[in-house]
Amino acid sequence: MVSIAGSKKLKRQMAPTFWGITRKDKRFVVTVRPGPHSKHSSIPSAVMVRDTLKLTKSLRESKSAIYGGKVTIDGVKRKSLHHGIGLMDVIELSGVSDIYRLVPHGGHVLKPLKISNTEKSKKLVKLTSKTTIKNKKTQLGFHDGRSMISDTDVNVGDSCLIQVPEQKILEVIKLEKGAQVIVTRGINAGQVGAVAEIRAGTYILPKRALISLGERKIEIPLDLVMAVGKEKPVIQVR
Repeated sequence: MVSIAGSKKLKRQMAPTFWGITRKDKRFVVTVRPGPHSKHSSIPSAVMVRDTLKLTKSLRESKSAIYGGKVTIDGVKRKSLHHGIGLMDVIELSGVSDIYRLVPHGGHVLKPLKISNTEKSKKLVKLTSKTTIKNKKTQLGFHDGRSMISDTDVNVGDSCLIQVPEQKILEVIKLEKGAQVIVTRGINAGQVGAVAEIRAGTYILPKRALISLGERKIEIPLDLVMAVGKEKPVIQVR
């Protein structure tokens, strides 16, 4: 039968650098299958456990841990080697005391950050779509593929602090002047600063934000930033 979900492997030379894998090793590596995050902005669970976190030494050990239900993402056990783990996802492993959150850092799209046990049930998600459905209900769609029906006052571009895996909205963080944001991609990835101004888009230019990063200011498209707090980040992001 023909596979409709794409290849299960990828040449090492073509893998994103933020995966943290060695280049001069076996020719192929496990890749990301269709799921909550884009393949260009996520790390497959097998690679995360073996290469990024270095908790196992081989793919066989990674398979044993994942198929055995020892890997939990956002409070849900994931038993696929190809499950994409992306921005703000929380990773737990049975028998390991450390808990990690994936965040942009030092110009890299994703880096694991150790967080406290009290934060493992909290996650920041960015609203990417807002649709009116049957019976005039509002459906919210977020950057990590999850969606929910809610009457919460939130606009596309804003962030929500949610409780996982229950998907309960705890707080809404507006993407507006004065808000704290983190840059998610590019050479400034991982930098946290305050929004000085929101600039309207044009026919050519997208909507942009002027952000204060220490003593300098940069102008960046809103697609590349994520609101993380009002005066300071509501959760640990660096």
